[in-house]
Amino acid sequence: METSKKARWTEDWLAVCLGLLLFGLALASLAGADLLGWAVRTSIWTRLSAALGPASKTYAGLPGPVSLLATYVFLLGLMLMGARLLGVEGRRFAAGFTAVFFLSYLCWILGSWAYIAATPNELKTYGIGWSLNLTNEAGFILALLAGLLVGNFLPSWSEAMKAAVRPELYVKTAIVILGGYLGVTAAEQVGLASAVMFQGFCAILVAYLVFWAAVYFVARRYFRFSREWAAPLASGISICGVSAAIATGSAIKARPVVPVMVSSLVVIFAVVELLLLPFLAQQFLYHEPMVAGAWMGLAVKTDGAAVASGAITDALIRAKAAAEGLGQYEPGWIMGASATVKVFIDAFIGVWAFVLAWLWSAKIERRQGEKVGAGQIWQRFPKFVLGYMAAFLAIVALGALAPGLISKTKAAMGQANVFRGIFFVMTFFTIGVVSNFRRLWEEGIGRLAAVYVLCLFGFIVWVGLAISWVFFRGIKPPLVAG
Repeated sequence: METSKKARWTEDWLAVCLGLLLFGLALASLAGADLLGWAVRTSIWTRLSAALGPASKTYAGLPGPVSLLATYVFLLGLMLMGARLLGVEGRRFAAGFTAVFFLSYLCWILGSWAYIAATPNELKTYGIGWSLNLTNEAGFILALLAGLLVGNFLPSWSEAMKAAVRPELYVKTAIVILGGYLGVTAAEQVGLASAVMFQGFCAILVAYLVFWAAVYFVARRYFRFSREWAAPLASGISICGVSAAIATGSAIKARPVVPVMVSSLVVIFAVVELLLLPFLAQQFLYHEPMVAGAWMGLAVKTDGAAVASGAITDALIRAKAAAEGLGQYEPGWIMGASATVKVFIDAFIGVWAFVLAWLWSAKIERRQGEKVGAGQIWQRFPKFVLGYMAAFLAIVALGALAPGLISKTKAAMGQANVFRGIFFVMTFFTIGVVSNFRRLWEEGIGRLAAVYVLCLFGFIVWVGLAISWVFFRGIKPPLVAG
């Protein structure tokens, strides 16, 4: 990555500021100022003209392409200010960012085509008879593939956009915004039965302690990965995919290629789980619906795929239970169990990053006779996690102090989440650009995938089911009145 002068900021702190700025602008809608409603939202579509539209009804008359252009201009201005703080030459960054933005967004639009993205419970909505059922996270996969094409076969393109190929900056900014979005979910889940909240919290504690240690052991003992590779891999497979892998990589000061490669695998395997697990749940867990919902939250490793899996499982199990004479369950509770477990998993990332930062400073990489002070732990600690936690706790506190504002807060965070999606899709495109096939093979992408398959389908999916069974067995959604 090219710089024209000495950087004054790090990408970590820049991500915190960018994420919290967008978070704050979104919250302005609570005071009646809709500052981000013009931002482009990508929807699942059967007609291309329906793919793009503004995030808020306030700007309903704004054409989709105009909304897209406005979003690009806004982000370009923000990122140019960030580039200056990072010491990057502005003209080269602007040219590179333009290419990254539009190529990434094109992939997201294509990945949102209904025949690719619609899940089984949405087929009737879009008037289609079949789909690949990949959710619009298929756009992330297409962006990754497009980036790999550019990085490996179009070197002149890759060089031209090099200044703006910054996957860690994009994903860290997205994670800060994610904190606010998940905060709304957490605030809403207070309305669930307290038993579900408590069980979800207990379940994820067990999952962290069991899953992470097991994957780390397998990666180190049987596949001979270094600690630098084993820790982000353990977090990516066992906790929360992309966000956990990036946070862990930052906490232990891993090379950027490490969490980048793990993140690529996370998205690919999350799609595989999305296609398999809900139908297994329908077949074998229709008599324990909340177990099935919690299982989706524990087993599927990206937020979008986990919630989508919960939604599919909700629809499939309610239909199966009604057919078997068990009654008509209220919709949303099974998916709510998935979301509850996933929120707790996500919220715990910050705590886990601190634990790993301390562990690597005080135990693993400590020199003999050296005292490890707070300064060293602070240096290792991924600062963007602070932004993530600040946004999360601010929204949870707002929901607790002013429950009447939750619906407006949800709409505000929906607007911020538009930018999270954009930063995520740019993350996967730029991951592809920096990922050379030869280097990936030399670094061990094949062995990484082998660890992922072995751990995910060998025990994480099934231990996750066992944990869900222990904590959620016997809890049933309410039946539809009448």
